[in-house]
Amino acid sequence: MEGAATIHSIRPTQQHRFRPAVVSSCIRELVREQLGGESYDSERSAETAQTLSKRITDRLKELGLDRYKLVVQVVIGEQRGEGVQMASRCFWDADTDSCAKDVYMNVSLKISVKP
Repeated sequence: MEGAATIHSIRPTQQHRFRPAVVSSCIRELVREQLGGESYDSERSAETAQTLSKRITDRLKELGLDRYKLVVQVVIGEQRGEGVQMASRCFWDADTDSCAKDVYMNVSLKISVKP
């Protein structure tokens, strides 16, 4: 066989591993940029959540996380002093997979983001 054989790796290299601190920082920046000073609007919250989710996904792809399937969950609710609990489950490789999150609150709204 002539030439070098192509080697495929199923795991990301060390430099391309998911880094929760970097991802959380990106999320925090985007959430505050888009929603800083905004008030809750039930009619626009679904569209806002979709737009924010798309922007976060696009930004995370720029970080070189192309070997990961990104799932971004954005929940926007009205801030009334009530508690909200959410749960999710998934299967992953504990050596290479991870998650990050950010929560933003002001007097009118609460946003939870978890990619």
